[in-house]
Amino acid sequence: PAFAPHGNPHGACVLRWLLEDAPWRAEGFPEGFAGGIAHRLDVSTSGLLLVAEDANSLAAVRSSFAAARLKKTYRFLTARTPTWTEHHVTTPVAHHKTKRRAMIVQRGRVTPHRGKWYAADTRFVQLDGPLWEATITTGVMHQIRVHAASVGLALWGDTVYGGGHLPDGCAPQGVNYALHHAGTTGPVEGYPALHAPPLPVPGWWESLAREAISTGRT
Repeated sequence: PAFAPHGNPHGACVLRWLLEDAPWRAEGFPEGFAGGIAHRLDVSTSGLLLVAEDANSLAAVRSSFAAARLKKTYRFLTARTPTWTEHHVTTPVAHHKTKRRAMIVQRGRVTPHRGKWYAADTRFVQLDGPLWEATITTGVMHQIRVHAASVGLALWGDTVYGGGHLPDGCAPQGVNYALHHAGTTGPVEGYPALHAPPLPVPGWWESLAREAISTGRT
């Protein structure tokens, strides 16, 4: 996790490693962005984590996120393959009415939910068999996972959204599904634009992809 696990303030996390390497990061950043960490990844999500060098650069990148100027690219392995290879989903997302750790898409004017509806924009493209790419400019909780499930593309292993379970031994302990933040690109006012080659997916994905093909999931 990016920050200390709930109930264990001294647990392993990216923030602890940052502070061990650069103790000066303990001061100067606003609440919720300790150490300069500009966004979060779910525990089962691997990949790029943006970390600011100071409060000004943190504010600049957060402003770009809020204005939807940054494009985040993800890779994932699906539980099943639909008949299409591309899809653009713009359905609003909200917290599930009864499930505290789940989100829900708006399927109608009276879809049960908690709180407000959040605008969410996700583009899906099939890359190779069970491997898909998702690009987003919004950052709603579980956005890719719930949008994918809503169009029949649930992430394999994502039990919250109908993706079943990963085969035993295919993923590291504690990882429930295969989702990877490959990179973020776009302008940041006052700073060089964010741009870098896509970060490769974890090596353990290869065996999981082979399993998907051999079992007829794709």
